[in-house]
Amino acid sequence: MRHIRILLIGCLIGLAHAQTTTVPNLVDAHRLVDEYVRSGRYDADVAQVVTAAQAWMEERAKTAVKPAIVLDIDETSLSNWPAYRINGWGRVVNGGCDLQQGPCELRAWQALGQSKAIPATRALARRARELQVAIFFISARPANLREATERNLKEQGYEWTGLIVLPDGAQFASAVDFKAPERRKIAEQGYTILLSLGDQESDLKGAYSERTFKLPNPVYYLP
Repeated sequence: MRHIRILLIGCLIGLAHAQTTTVPNLVDAHRLVDEYVRSGRYDADVAQVVTAAQAWMEERAKTAVKPAIVLDIDETSLSNWPAYRINGWGRVVNGGCDLQQGPCELRAWQALGQSKAIPATRALARRARELQVAIFFISARPANLREATERNLKEQGYEWTGLIVLPDGAQFASAVDFKAPERRKIAEQGYTILLSLGDQESDLKGAYSERTFKLPNPVYYLP
């Protein structure tokens, strides 16, 4: 995946007043995102999407053959917001992680395994287990973070059938080019993928899911 040194705020227009015709400056953008996350509106918007996803899963799990769901990890199952917040809601791609004064490099943060679960997604995953629906994580995290990622997910209460990360040395122009073929492999094992859940359109495009559910991400966009 291509590293992006400074990620533009993903939904500035949506966070600004609907009538606004100009893009906010960087200071205003930071404030808008911070207010959106801290106010609880972000959590409420996530919960609304996941509620719809769970309703679909509940209905289809009754009749689907080998039902499964596919979850993204970052900003879908686990939150990286502490690292982004200390960086002024930008992404740092080199160095260590200082959560007191900053900066905090994203991969260094993920290697710590301290991300908190996104509550609505964790509840969805737990309900999936109760319904005997298989859970697959497909993430663009690099292979050297697999151990830390597995530990983090387990500590946050997740269980899964399969966890797929980027192979060593792999690069893709878009997450679609990586994630869609991985979903196809799951389908070829006989699973019916009821839904895919992610915070990027590129998590979801490329077929092999009956339905897709897009979570809000006010901070960054990935192709």
